[in-house]
Amino acid sequence: MEQYLDYIGGPAGALALTGAAAASAYYLASRPTPRQPLVPLDTQSVELPGPDMVRVSKFYKEAREGKFVSFLHSDARTLYDTFRRGAKESNNGPCLGWRETPTKPYQWLHYNEALLRAKNLGSGLVTLGLAPGTKSFVGIYSVNCPEWVLTEQAAYCYSMVLVPLYDTLGPDATAFIIKEAEITVVVCEDDAKANLLLEKAPRCLKKIVTIRPVQSPTLAKAKSRMVDILTLDDLEKMGAAKDHPEMPPTKDDLCTVCYTSGTTGNPKGVMLTHENVVASMSAVMMQMGDQRPNSSDVLISYLPLAHMLERCCQNAMYSVGGAVGFFTGDMHRLTDDFKALRPTVMPAVPRVLNRIYDKVMAEASNSFLKRLTLSLALSAKESEIRRGILRNNSFWDVLVFRKVQDALGGRVRLMVVGSAPISGAVLSFIRCAAGCLVMEGYGQTECTAPITLTVQGDHVPEHVGPPVACCCVKLVDVPEMEYMAANGQGEVCVKGSNVFQGYFKNPEQTAEVKDSQGWHHTGDIGMWLPNGTLKIIDRKKHIFKLAQGEYIVPDKIEMVYTRSQYVHQVFVHGESLKSCVVAVVVPDVDVIKCWATENNIPGTLSVLCNNSHVKQLILEDMLSWGKEAGLKYYEQVKDIYLHPDPFSVQNHLLTPTLKAKRPQLKAYFKPQIEDMYVKLA
Repeated sequence: MEQYLDYIGGPAGALALTGAAAASAYYLASRPTPRQPLVPLDTQSVELPGPDMVRVSKFYKEAREGKFVSFLHSDARTLYDTFRRGAKESNNGPCLGWRETPTKPYQWLHYNEALLRAKNLGSGLVTLGLAPGTKSFVGIYSVNCPEWVLTEQAAYCYSMVLVPLYDTLGPDATAFIIKEAEITVVVCEDDAKANLLLEKAPRCLKKIVTIRPVQSPTLAKAKSRMVDILTLDDLEKMGAAKDHPEMPPTKDDLCTVCYTSGTTGNPKGVMLTHENVVASMSAVMMQMGDQRPNSSDVLISYLPLAHMLERCCQNAMYSVGGAVGFFTGDMHRLTDDFKALRPTVMPAVPRVLNRIYDKVMAEASNSFLKRLTLSLALSAKESEIRRGILRNNSFWDVLVFRKVQDALGGRVRLMVVGSAPISGAVLSFIRCAAGCLVMEGYGQTECTAPITLTVQGDHVPEHVGPPVACCCVKLVDVPEMEYMAANGQGEVCVKGSNVFQGYFKNPEQTAEVKDSQGWHHTGDIGMWLPNGTLKIIDRKKHIFKLAQGEYIVPDKIEMVYTRSQYVHQVFVHGESLKSCVVAVVVPDVDVIKCWATENNIPGTLSVLCNNSHVKQLILEDMLSWGKEAGLKYYEQVKDIYLHPDPFSVQNHLLTPTLKAKRPQLKAYFKPQIEDMYVKLA
């Protein structure tokens, strides 16, 4: 027998073949039923007649008549209504869950108690002097927690407008938002955030309501700035005692001003109505079909509630009576929260899924047998997914992917991915490993999160699906970048019931992105695929011209270079007086250290960044990827500077949504950029 083992890869190969045979037997014994796609996968959207080549959803029949979905239930057209509908659907089931410490189990606030507490908090806000109606703005400055949602619903009880403050914006931007929105009351998490508010508190800020108690020095500091501090418990008791009558909002009332952190200048306040939010979550649930959330589902909340992706996901859960459990606030303990909560629904962003993918791949790279087994498992699962089979109980799930599924709590059945592009390899892996429906969306805050969403049954990655039913999408020419709508390429423009009302107190910037016909110009470059789905291929912004007159789109080049295994982050820079582009590169620490060890090159990452061999390795690999992607000669970088520390929100080189702050990056690396150009000259 031993003489034949070499033909199948030795003992490891024999074991793998045995595993494959066992998997086949297991599959035949537990053959699942394929799920049918909800629309034909070769024609996922409808092109309306006319020169603009507008595309609409197939999930809403009236979309062909230029109409957009605004709600699913006539008795739930505002976020005030949807929460109450959820209370009925759940029969007063669990609503908001949290853990006091990482070692304790989740405890729950049920719907009726949440409604009562929200009403009392809203009554308390009126007692503080806020008039019911959309002219009263309430700030919320906290990590995700039950009190965040209670504050949101408290505002809606009296038709007030909620203004989330980013946890990482810093004092300057926070003060700007409070001043522009004329916020007099901010609900904030703790002593640290209260101090951040007080650091540059505008005169309009009169009250800070803290979820947790603050220290005496903070109270004294607030008093010196003529700001009153009280606790959320005190506010709730005040409201219960006064019991002001509620004033529910209408669908056309403003519900939130969600500030987006721009890469330059001050944040812009995106004005969204109740109809905007309800329309968005209704369209998404419509596209999910029978996989949409229901009252038995549990969602884990860890993505920032200040962003509309998380906000829409949560409000969708409340509308059906589902439960939402909040993470403990520490991303390093997120796996513990998953295991304790055991969620069934999970919003996700690429950076979280990339970590899972990288960890599994790193473990498999240590052993030929592990690599072979993983390859067989992925191949088998991908084959099932192509046939419409989604499950987490196959032989390969038990043998290979159970660890990943258990890390997510073991019950996730629905995952919605958004906020940034995700690579096809990672998305396909997650679909296999998680064993659940994974839908990728594309959107913007200005469109209340979703614009397009992949459909159940479409396993092909690297596109973002057809338009959702609350909007229509068209592409318009961008001649300076050689993108023409007639060729199925151009700037993505959106119109519908999810499109924002404008930027708060900023009609000039509103006019720049929203035209007279109501089309929002996103600044993203898209391409229609033959099956009616959208693929995002470029960005219109961040274009500069080199000395020879060639246009450069740094985002596109950076996207190519980050495919290199050696590159963690990259900032591509060019100037109108220079004839080439250069880049600052943050190497992938694990990959570079592994390569250095194999090549007997000692040192920390900082030392390796100054090593000429390391620099040459990374530059050559980047240029190779650039050539493969078809970058023109003037788009390829001519020199790179290796930097050991990642760009981050904390060092002010990324926005809170993890987009590059180009002016800040340029200023930060000015000496290195100038040095590269001097050497090239």
